[in-house]
Amino acid sequence: MKKIAVVGAGYVGLVTGTCLADFGLNVMCVDTNNEKIDMLRKGNIPIYEPGLEDLIKRNMYYKRLSFTTNIKAAVEEAEVIFIAVGTPPADDGSADIFYVRKVAQSIGQYINDYKIIVNKSTVPVGTGETVRKKISQTMKERGAKYEFDIVSNPEFLREGSAIYDFTHPDRVVIGTNSDKAREIMKSVYRVLNVNQVPFVFTSIETAEMIKYASNAFLAMKITFINEIANLCEKVEANVQEVANAMGKDGRISPKFLHAGPGYGGSCFPKDTKALVDIGKKYNSRLTLIEKTIEANESQKLIMVEKIKEAMGGVSGKTLTVLGLSFKPNTDDVRESPALTIIEGLISSDAKIQTFDPQGMEEAKWRLQKYESSIEYLNDEYEASIGSDGIVIVTEWHQFRNMDLGKLSKEMKDKYFFDLRNVYDRNHVESFGFNYYSVGK
Repeated sequence: MKKIAVVGAGYVGLVTGTCLADFGLNVMCVDTNNEKIDMLRKGNIPIYEPGLEDLIKRNMYYKRLSFTTNIKAAVEEAEVIFIAVGTPPADDGSADIFYVRKVAQSIGQYINDYKIIVNKSTVPVGTGETVRKKISQTMKERGAKYEFDIVSNPEFLREGSAIYDFTHPDRVVIGTNSDKAREIMKSVYRVLNVNQVPFVFTSIETAEMIKYASNAFLAMKITFINEIANLCEKVEANVQEVANAMGKDGRISPKFLHAGPGYGGSCFPKDTKALVDIGKKYNSRLTLIEKTIEANESQKLIMVEKIKEAMGGVSGKTLTVLGLSFKPNTDDVRESPALTIIEGLISSDAKIQTFDPQGMEEAKWRLQKYESSIEYLNDEYEASIGSDGIVIVTEWHQFRNMDLGKLSKEMKDKYFFDLRNVYDRNHVESFGFNYYSVGK
C-alpha cells in the first residue's frame, strides 16, 4: 500500500497517524504549523496524552511515521488521506468546517491519481458531500479529472486513554458507498479486523450521525445521573448506590453513571451544540439534547452554590481547587467545570489557590482576567496552605489518596468538597473536616 496521509497534527490526527504507523503502515502527518512540525520531528508532542510520545518516537525510529508541512507531497504520494483538522464551534453552536473545506481544496489542487478521502473530523451530516463537491470543483478549475472516494470514519477517542481506544475500539465505523473504498479501508484497519473488532459499514451520512448521536447520548447519561444526584441529596438517598444498582441492568450499563460537577472537554459540549444546530436546520428539534446542555451548565453553578451555602458565603475566604482539566490524564481545560466554578467563587469575592498536574498552563490564559485572585501552586499540599476549604473538581489519581492529616494541619478552616465522590465520608470527617459530596 502507498503512504497514508493524515492532515492535521492535532489531538485526533496525532493519535490516528501514530497508531496507524504502529499497525505497520507508512504514515505522513501534515500540518501548516511549522513550529508544531519542528517539535514533532524532534520527538516532542504539543499535547499531553499518556504513552503517545513514546509511540511517536518508536515509529519515527522505524521510519513508519514522518511529519511535514508539504501537503502537496502528502496528497500526491498517499493513497488514503485522512482529514483530521479541527471543527470548532461557531457563535451559534454549529460546527465550523472551514478547515475541512480548505483541506478538500488542497486535495483537489494536488490530486494525481485515485485517492480515498477519509473524514476523521467530527462534522455535520452532509459534510462528506461538501468535501466531494469541493474536490471536484477544484479539479475542474485546473482541468484535471481523477477518481476518488469519500469515506466517513468517525473517531471515538477518550482523552487520557486515546491510544487504547484506537487499538481496542468497541467498533470501527466506515461510511462509504464504494466497494473499492470499503475493501481498502478494511486493509488499513487489518490489525483490528484480525482481532475481531466489530466493523460497521454504512452510508456516509449515517456514519456522520453515529458520531454525534453517540456523544450526545453519553452527555445525556452524565446529565441524567447528575440530576438524580441533586434529588438524592434532597431525599437523603445515596446516588452512588443508585447508580451501582442501575448499572447492573444490562440495558443501562454502569458506564458514565458517575455524579459530579458536569461534563466538559473538547467533544461533548461542542458536539451536543452542533447536533442541536443540525436539528434546527432540518426543522427536527432535539429537545432532550437542548435540555442536556442547559442542565449541564446549571450543574456547574449548583456546585458553586453548594460551596457558598455550606461555608455561609465565601467572601474573603480562600478555596483550594484541585483539578483544572476537564478530566484526569489530559491537559485539556476546554469547557472544564473547574473554570465555571472558579469564576463563580471569585465573583463572590473568594481567593483561589489551585493545582493541576497538567492543566495549569492552559488554565492561566483561560482565566487570565481573574489572575489577581488566583494563585497557581506546585502541588496539592502547597495549594492547601492557609486555605478555608478544599474543592476536588478533577479526580486525578494523586488527589484520591491524599494525606488528610497533613492537609488538615496546613489549613485555616476545614471544609472538604468532594465533587467527584472519591472519598469516604467517615474517613474524611475523622480528620476534622466538614465533608460535602455530590448526591450523598
